[in-house]
Amino acid sequence: MPESFVFGWALNGAGGGDAVEPPALDTERPVWLHYDYSRSDIIPSLLEIGLPRQVVESIVRLDTRPRTAVLPEGVLVVLRGVNMNPGANPEDMVSLRLWLARNRLVTIRQRRLFAVQDVQTTLVEGQGPNSIPEVVVAIVERLADRISDFVDGIEEKVVEYETAVETEDAQSVRARVSALRRQTAQVRRFLAPQRDALDALYRDSKDLLSADHTYAIREQTDRIARYVEDLDLVRERSLVVQEELMNRVAQEQNARMYVLSIVAAIFLPITFITGMFGMNVAGLPGLENPWAFGIVAAVMVSVTVGMLLYLRAKRWM
Repeated sequence: MPESFVFGWALNGAGGGDAVEPPALDTERPVWLHYDYSRSDIIPSLLEIGLPRQVVESIVRLDTRPRTAVLPEGVLVVLRGVNMNPGANPEDMVSLRLWLARNRLVTIRQRRLFAVQDVQTTLVEGQGPNSIPEVVVAIVERLADRISDFVDGIEEKVVEYETAVETEDAQSVRARVSALRRQTAQVRRFLAPQRDALDALYRDSKDLLSADHTYAIREQTDRIARYVEDLDLVRERSLVVQEELMNRVAQEQNARMYVLSIVAAIFLPITFITGMFGMNVAGLPGLENPWAFGIVAAVMVSVTVGMLLYLRAKRWM
């Protein structure tokens, strides 16, 4: 048994099937084989079951983006799913590679993907797909379902942050909004090409997919396109929230500067008077007059009142 082999199914056409082991080339029933491409024996294992070498080289690449490549021997599809593994970040999307040929499907992953596990569970229960195209459709649907849950969660967070702008500390809300924007950008990075990959799958794989399967794939393409649009809207709403937070901070700073400016305007002439009469030079008036301090104080009070009346008349306060 190859170390990279995870599981295999020979479908019985009635919602279930029998477990098979690679290479499983001698059966006429539709066969689905699932592999882990992080194992060292993945290349010889895939070559053993008849995959073209150029396809194997594409499948085992570490960094891939969603795409569809149609070859004479079959169709190579690279998709991404939300990472729901314990302790993982959902935006670290898991890569799933599919090789679709007539009556044969090979799927390859590195980390566990719950969408694939769900489809396998339906086969165990006897309520799964009846053919290889139905397996592909089921996997794509479950990938989209989990993406939907993730996008819904992001939208709920945006609503929460929009409310928190008026009630919580601006710094904490701004940090959370920035993290949400980064998360959204990471997911959208893969969803946009995934939409194009599914579009190419249903357009260019009509030899392997029936009209019903093509329609189902097209529906999932529309779902992914809608999620991309939702993420674009989340990004714009997050930007509005950040701008609102910046405006609040700017308003608070302007209010403080306004108060300081009013205080400076009031005390500037008083400071001039005290500075002038505080000079230690001969000839200052009132040095011998016992009423000099009262007169100067009265002048400063008058100047202060005059400045307040002037600022009020100009509607500056």
